[in-house]
Amino acid sequence: MPDDEQLIKKAQAGDAQAFECLLDAHYDIVFRFAFKWCGNREDAEDVAQQACIKLARGLGQFRFESSFTSWLYRLVINCAKDWQKAQAKHKDGAYSPEDTNQELDAPYDDQPDKPILIHQLLKSLENFSEGMKETVLLVHAEGFTHAEVADILGVKESTISWRLHEVRKKFQSKFGQDL
Repeated sequence: MPDDEQLIKKAQAGDAQAFECLLDAHYDIVFRFAFKWCGNREDAEDVAQQACIKLARGLGQFRFESSFTSWLYRLVINCAKDWQKAQAKHKDGAYSPEDTNQELDAPYDDQPDKPILIHQLLKSLENFSEGMKETVLLVHAEGFTHAEVADILGVKESTISWRLHEVRKKFQSKFGQDL
């Protein structure tokens, strides 16, 4: 099977089969991150679908200046933000853990309290900048290092460390526990 670089180059040249292989190889990343951002399967499917469309339209813009997965996470983050803005126009935009607890349990079978903590954390981030939510999800939900997140988000590693420090302070003061 060709590697990502070969698939990307072929897909950029219009090879639909190469694009399909590339998407198959990375769809789990797209859906998993959309799921963690949205909190439920139905919304995550919408975000993932938008990300796939955006990937098809924007793959030609990928210039191999970073890893493909870093670029892909950024694309999914942008789709999730667009989705979130669209949802806010249709309803109050409140993020309600009660609405999605059963959905969030699935990816965390080995850590039953993790969905509740992520809900609490995301709710506490509402007064922070957009970069905070991205940073927290990439580090705490996806398990990336500070350096990897800095690469994905296009910021300095020290910025990631500062963001996480600020989030930890807020989380500690609000919930009496550390991340």
